[in-house]
Amino acid sequence: MPTRPDPQPECVPAPPTAAGPPTAAAPPTATTPPVTAAQPVVATAPAGRRPRPLLLLVPGVPALLFALITWQVLVGGPLLRVDERVSHALVRPDRLGELLSDLGGVPVAVPVLALVAVYAARAGRAAGAPRWWLPPLAAAALLVLVPAIVVPLKEWTARPGTPAVPPAVGYYPSGHTVTAAVAYGAATLLLLPLLRPGPARRALLGGCLVLVLGVGYGLVRRGYHWPLDVVAGWCLGTVLLFALWRLLLRLSAGSTPLNTPRRRP
Repeated sequence: MPTRPDPQPECVPAPPTAAGPPTAAAPPTATTPPVTAAQPVVATAPAGRRPRPLLLLVPGVPALLFALITWQVLVGGPLLRVDERVSHALVRPDRLGELLSDLGGVPVAVPVLALVAVYAARAGRAAGAPRWWLPPLAAAALLVLVPAIVVPLKEWTARPGTPAVPPAVGYYPSGHTVTAAVAYGAATLLLLPLLRPGPARRALLGGCLVLVLGVGYGLVRRGYHWPLDVVAGWCLGTVLLFALWRLLLRLSAGSTPLNTPRRRP
């Protein structure tokens, strides 16, 4: 006679407790740990929006130095006597100084920026970047703004020139220095997004720095300006280029990078 298999043991529920009937607890998972009330929730800011106070030193230090030099020029302070001694030691009119100083003139600096602006505009349009015309326009507008800033400063300070130039006033700050810094610096800012990070970018930045410093050296060597006129021009140019750099960053924040190919539907 066949025998029936042993019946499966029945599950006996646990006796109820004072807190209520037993409930089935879900096993904790390793990916979602439980959050208790004792664990505070800390909100972290996006990595790209963290404040960088040291960045303010880039325009802040040149602005303070420019204000100090301007004050010394206006009151005829002791810094001018040091400036005169340095100028007398450096002035040696020669052909090299003449050529370097000419690089800061409008006939040279303005066409260079114009050519770079046209090239950057064509590259941005070809890459399909929105508002491709704004960066070149902003760079050109900044260069146009240079005489509107420099000429009133020259009339206000009315500083006489060196003994190497005819007697006149209005040499502070150096307009050639500011023009060179803004023109070549703005051209560099327009070309940087078109280059890959690496030696090409470093060469471009180094070339721009050498060119701007060379213009200032030529102006002092030829005797066209006092050294402090050139230093003040560098300071003013740095502040203006920093403003242009921040503007270009905002313009490119919501646009397609120039070196990214445009997607076709």
